[in-house]
Amino acid sequence: MRTPHPPPPERSAELRRRFAEEARCERPGLSTLCLLVGAEADGKLDEAGMDAAEIELDELAGQLPYRPGTPRAWAEALRDLLGERYGFHGTPGDYRRLESSLLHEVLRRRRGLPILLSVVWMEVARRAGAPVYGVALPGHFVVGFGEAEQQVLADPFDGGRVLTGADAELLVVGATGSPLDPSMLRPADPLEVVLRILNNVRAWAAARPERSDVALWAVDLSLLLPSHPARLRYERAQVLVRRGQFLEGADELEAYADVVAAVDEAAATRIQAQAQAARAMLN
Repeated sequence: MRTPHPPPPERSAELRRRFAEEARCERPGLSTLCLLVGAEADGKLDEAGMDAAEIELDELAGQLPYRPGTPRAWAEALRDLLGERYGFHGTPGDYRRLESSLLHEVLRRRRGLPILLSVVWMEVARRAGAPVYGVALPGHFVVGFGEAEQQVLADPFDGGRVLTGADAELLVVGATGSPLDPSMLRPADPLEVVLRILNNVRAWAAARPERSDVALWAVDLSLLLPSHPARLRYERAQVLVRRGQFLEGADELEAYADVVAAVDEAAATRIQAQAQAARAMLN
């Protein structure tokens, strides 16, 4: 099994420039952003490969019935095409693979995490004119069809199974121990989806200290999004220190301490001490 590795620095710089540019568009392209993430993860994904992935999504959309009708009919049409005919689904083992977070690999393997399978569902459905969007349930991403009063949910990880209200409630209770709140059913915008994908990549890398290269590019891409948690700066500094880039890590820690000082002086002092410790490692 080949584990993806990032591209050379020149290619990476170009991909990051395009990612930042796309993320700041008025209407960011979800598949474009996901493929740029994939290219940053996998140096073997070139422009031809990215184009081929977009073409495959177009071709899948072309196989859907013409405007099936109701939200449920759309959900069933996507289930029949992607889940049953082409076998897109997920398994517990997919959580252990970086490829499960990369769109081009999910298209190749027909397997992936719930959120990447949902991206396939959304991008195919969108191209066919469906009223589709992502729904970021806690711990399990699904897709929704139709307006709130007619909303139909489907679970691409389970082959596109159409969910009842009780099914969605069970997913949330299983992940959080708390009941489903209606606010959890709102559509997720593309940048929220991409940030959640990168969160998954960072979590995968955090469990594998030898893949700090993955942790670094994932946090770097997250920081290119227009809206991101400020604490990502602290995470980036920690990754740099773990990689032995002590000076750069110390600089990042000090910059973050300056931000934190405005709201929590004690925390800023602790971060400054970490920066000093990182500089001391140079000696």
